[in-house]
Amino acid sequence: MADDKNMSAADLREKTPEQLRESLSALKKEQFNLRFQAATGQMENTARFRELRRNVARVKTVLNQKAADAAQAE
Repeated sequence: MADDKNMSAADLREKTPEQLRESLSALKKEQFNLRFQAATGQMENTARFRELRRNVARVKTVLNQKAADAAQAE
């Protein structure tokens, strides 16, 4: 996703858990497609792997923080 290229944790915290799960799904799909491009020699931007991996980690971290906050509020 083009808008997910420069994700920041602050931007992610503003999203709802459902939006975060959608972002995570989109990132995982892009990661999958990049693996195929790499395997077939069609990949142009190898640095995108690193960006995607870090964005996935950011989304998962924010999701876990939101889940912990929700559990603590109960």
